[in-house]
Amino acid sequence: MSAPTALDPSHVEREWEHSVLPALHDYIAIPNVSPAFDPHWRDHGHMDRAVALVRDWCAARSVIGLKISVHELPERTPVILMTIPAHGLGTDDDTVLLYGHLDKQPEMTGWRDDLGPWKPVLESDRLYGRGGADDGYSAFASVLAIEAAQAAGMSHHRCVVLIEACEESGSIDLPAHLETLRDVIGSPSLVVCLDSGCLDYERLWVTTSLRGMAAGNLRVDVLTEGVHSGEASGVVPSSFRVVRQLLDRIEDASSGRVLLPELHVDIPADRRAQAAATAVDFPIHDHFPWVPGMRPAVVDHTDQLLARTWIPTLSVVGVDGIPASANSGNVLRPFTSLKLSFRLPPTCDPDRALAAIEQALTTHPPYGATVRFTDTHAAPGWNAPTFSPWLEQALDETSRTHFGNGFLTFGEGGTIPFMGMLGEMFPEAQFVITGVLGPGTNAHGPNEYLHVPTAKRVTACIADLLHAHATRQR
Repeated sequence: MSAPTALDPSHVEREWEHSVLPALHDYIAIPNVSPAFDPHWRDHGHMDRAVALVRDWCAARSVIGLKISVHELPERTPVILMTIPAHGLGTDDDTVLLYGHLDKQPEMTGWRDDLGPWKPVLESDRLYGRGGADDGYSAFASVLAIEAAQAAGMSHHRCVVLIEACEESGSIDLPAHLETLRDVIGSPSLVVCLDSGCLDYERLWVTTSLRGMAAGNLRVDVLTEGVHSGEASGVVPSSFRVVRQLLDRIEDASSGRVLLPELHVDIPADRRAQAAATAVDFPIHDHFPWVPGMRPAVVDHTDQLLARTWIPTLSVVGVDGIPASANSGNVLRPFTSLKLSFRLPPTCDPDRALAAIEQALTTHPPYGATVRFTDTHAAPGWNAPTFSPWLEQALDETSRTHFGNGFLTFGEGGTIPFMGMLGEMFPEAQFVITGVLGPGTNAHGPNEYLHVPTAKRVTACIADLLHAHATRQR
């Protein structure tokens, strides 16, 4: 039996235009915010609507042997599970696992007046709206890639597509699902994830590392109720000042360096070399919407790439206890609460890091203030294994076929907890972590968009990679 070695992209192009884009319009309109941001997600029903939309679209595709189910566990978000038997020269004794998620980040302020998080707008090559690029397109692209490969007479091993609904909450529900689905998933030799980014839209980008994360809410109470600031200031320490002192235990405010050794790791030599090579043509600071006169925290382009991948960081992503300026009075407030987000190097132990953070924040509180660090969670990072020769060749060939340029690699600053879990479960597997979150796409922020041509090309590349995986020893 003979089979082509590359895909005619016309099938992918046609189905993206006539089927995927309309489905993504409907998906973007659903405010299925991740459970960490919507504790009443089940009562609201938005997640169920998104799951049904994705399930029904996938079930209607012309994929030979596709079986699809929604896997439910008590008190947990569901996962969509699809299995597709081997095709052509493939075998059911080997497995490809394709992964994505359909939960979304919250709305965020700052959208253009004519845009909004739940308002899908196709403007030239950009589909605006929350979740299209991160990561709603992944289920459609994964199934379409399999369909296109089969339609072209290409081969693939047994495929398992897993779409979770809790990734933006740290995938806290996923381990329980993985345990119960262990026999269905099997032992994949190739893992494909479409939840990452790219540094331009001119080639296939493959992520070689992901940061871990630790997070929690830091609250400092100094009074049982607010009091007149003229009466109390100078005697009662400000809760905000106590917060500043606590954060100084964690971070050097002048440089941003995280001070806890448990959050640092040695950077592998190959990752340093790759960052230096990528930085020559892709200065990462060009990707951000700087205000006039603002400059990066680090100047060297290689150091910038390493700073967003292998150096721990602290971000304050939420505040409570501080009224809006227009509504504030001359009151010494009783408490200040900050939501803290730590990005951890790929090989950092997240649980050890979280324990060190909690100890630093809560031990010997200044002035005896009541200090609590609650709602904590941590997730592992991930550092990719070396590409097998067949995979490196296949990545380069498919990138040149569909983008016109060879593929490149980089370390991603975000977190995909599932990859860390899979890295531990399947240490011998090969990983292709890619995505469409390129310059300006602004995932998690206002005006998020999907770059449609890139999504089409990535879909075609995945079809080629499935075929290369199935025929790599022939």
